[in-house]
Amino acid sequence: MNAFCFHLERVLELRRRQLAAEESRFRRQTAALAKLNEARAQLEAAGAAAEREVRAWQPVAGRDLAALAEFRTHVSERERDLGARRVECERELAARQRDMLEARRRCRLLEKLKERRFAEWRAAAEREIEALAAEAFLTRWNQERSP
Repeated sequence: MNAFCFHLERVLELRRRQLAAEESRFRRQTAALAKLNEARAQLEAAGAAAEREVRAWQPVAGRDLAALAEFRTHVSERERDLGARRVECERELAARQRDMLEARRRCRLLEKLKERRFAEWRAAAEREIEALAAEAFLTRWNQERSP
């Protein structure tokens, strides 16, 4: 009986490497989105903290309020910038996810083909062993019956 050989093994390994690369890209893009979300949360927290701090001052000078207004404008501009970057990052993440799922599908297709071919090989091997066993039994049976 010949050993099992899947002729598309190199292609399967290539598909597995492609899948690993796509999963890595997806993870990096997910991390980039998380980093943008964290930056936005920190910016919001800094804006709120500055607002609370200035309101707690007694007395509040006009230049302090002007500086707070400038800071609010800065925070607002940064939030818009982060929002635009986040939208682009989400778009890229969706593209990475599609690529990863497609790579996973192609890899799984070859894995299923390998499993099916292995099952066919195993069934053929079992039939061959069964045939050899039957032949050995008949040979022995004939030897015992012969005078």
